[in-house]
Amino acid sequence: MQRRAMFNQLAVAGAAVAVTAATATQALAQPAASTPASGSTLDKVQKSGVLRVAVIPGQEPYFHKDLVTNAWSGACIDMATDIATLLRAKVETVESSWGNQILDLQSGKVDLAFAVSPTPQRALVIDFSTPILVHSYTAITRKGFAKTTTWEELNKPTVKIAVDIGSTHETIARRYCPKANILGFKTRDEAVLAVATGRADCTVVLAVLAISTMKKNPTLGTLVIPKPTLTMPTNLGIRMETDPRFKNFLSVWADNNRFSGQTREWMLKGFQALNIKPEDIPSEIQF
Repeated sequence: MQRRAMFNQLAVAGAAVAVTAATATQALAQPAASTPASGSTLDKVQKSGVLRVAVIPGQEPYFHKDLVTNAWSGACIDMATDIATLLRAKVETVESSWGNQILDLQSGKVDLAFAVSPTPQRALVIDFSTPILVHSYTAITRKGFAKTTTWEELNKPTVKIAVDIGSTHETIARRYCPKANILGFKTRDEAVLAVATGRADCTVVLAVLAISTMKKNPTLGTLVIPKPTLTMPTNLGIRMETDPRFKNFLSVWADNNRFSGQTREWMLKGFQALNIKPEDIPSEIQF
């Protein structure tokens, strides 16, 4: 009886080891979300003739959607068209948001995302080209709010700062104004509305977006470039993959157009659609 009991115990233990080994093998076979894909986006785009680009409504001068025709225009659309032309492809727009476009890249829903600020957290799950622009951060303060010249003047518990959740606007506000009352909103438009209605004292916005916001809402308040001047590059976002050719191509494209001044021309054209002239842009704001 003891020998039979011992045999049964060994059999059960052996089965358990086999199940554990099979489970471990299965787990290893499933790559993590941040594991580089083995396929080539460049090959896929050139073969299909389609470049899928994340687009975000109401984000002029980057993106503008005509509500009548549903046609897209803006600086990033011109950039995407130029990239697609070089790849002998056409642009297919996929509506997204600043927060969701990272997920859209990871899931394979889009091939390319524009104006993505590179952060360490994002670098764990997607890849980036070299910068297409370098931006300054600004604050739009409500009417009647005290004159502001520094970030420290906003860094007070009595100051309410509206930000769009998950954006670099939120990152900057929490980093430089940790004592302030940070109010999170789903979209940038909602954050701007909070300032317009007096629910917030200001909103932190990238300079190029702040300029267009003030053009649309001239009575909103005051555009401020707080000191110290904070800048961050904005890049093209792509999926992680083992084939480096797409990233290399986009990086060379970004460098070439940035240094030649073509990127600035695309941005000025995007502003022109909003009736914003070069002289309307503060000299501190470069791109």
